[in-house]
Amino acid sequence: MKRILPPLNALRAFEAAGRLGSFKEAATELHVTHGAVSQHVRLLEVWLGAPLFERHNRRVKLTPAAKSYLDEIGPLFEQLAQATARYGAIETAPRTLSVNAPATFTLRWLVPRLATFRTEHPDVEVRVETSNGPLESLKESYDIVIRGGPDTFYGYSMRPFLSEERLPVCSPALLARVPLRSPGDLRQHTLLHTSSLPRLWPDWLASAQMPALRPAASLTFDHFYLTLQAAIDGIGIAMGPTALVADDLAAGRLVAPFPLPRLLSRSYCTYVPEEKSGDELVALLRSWLEREGRADKKSGP
Repeated sequence: MKRILPPLNALRAFEAAGRLGSFKEAATELHVTHGAVSQHVRLLEVWLGAPLFERHNRRVKLTPAAKSYLDEIGPLFEQLAQATARYGAIETAPRTLSVNAPATFTLRWLVPRLATFRTEHPDVEVRVETSNGPLESLKESYDIVIRGGPDTFYGYSMRPFLSEERLPVCSPALLARVPLRSPGDLRQHTLLHTSSLPRLWPDWLASAQMPALRPAASLTFDHFYLTLQAAIDGIGIAMGPTALVADDLAAGRLVAPFPLPRLLSRSYCTYVPEEKSGDELVALLRSWLEREGRADKKSGP
């Protein structure tokens, strides 16, 4: 009897999009364009004579019938991949993990350490997107979302991995030009601010028993990584988060003239969708982040 099979490329696009809940993520996994995935899904819908997805802006949701269909065909793809690997001793394609993290954290902490993860796990690819928005506003689904915390979000498991405090930092050259022997010497300096964190300097000055201090000048940036770069360039003094300036302090690009007082800050946490919390590779990356966080705590400023 002749087998009646749907277009296999279309079926493959449907399986990936249904499993990941996103045409964009399916396109990344299959190494094709978003448009190609959408076209294949439409082709399969025409072939089946029924819709497969409900479209909601950038997200897609399986129809109940399509969910049942995916539950049946999904395991067949895994069986096919395993059988092919056994038959031809073919290496499986690298698995891609998607991460969403704040921009400054990504630039100053995560990216410098990712080479270590890639060396330890060359078969795992990590795709990082940056966003500072709240977790519930994200339009895409990610394997791991990194945000401050600890907070509780419905449908996510949370684990802290990196603690942080804040203290003044500046370049050694600036300190050589205008020494800082006590917090009162800040009157002779430019204080660097970030518009989204307006309370850092007032709170630190209050902790240092100098709430009324007026600096020589103030300069405000709209992104925190610009504030830190201005400190490295000797423009002024910034309130540096210990986790994000540890490498600069160790390399001598920054110095901390006043080890105390320190402002307590929220920890960095991983938020993982509950349906992905049992994924072996997600757990692998999550554990690696926690290991790196512990190492930072032991060697931190």
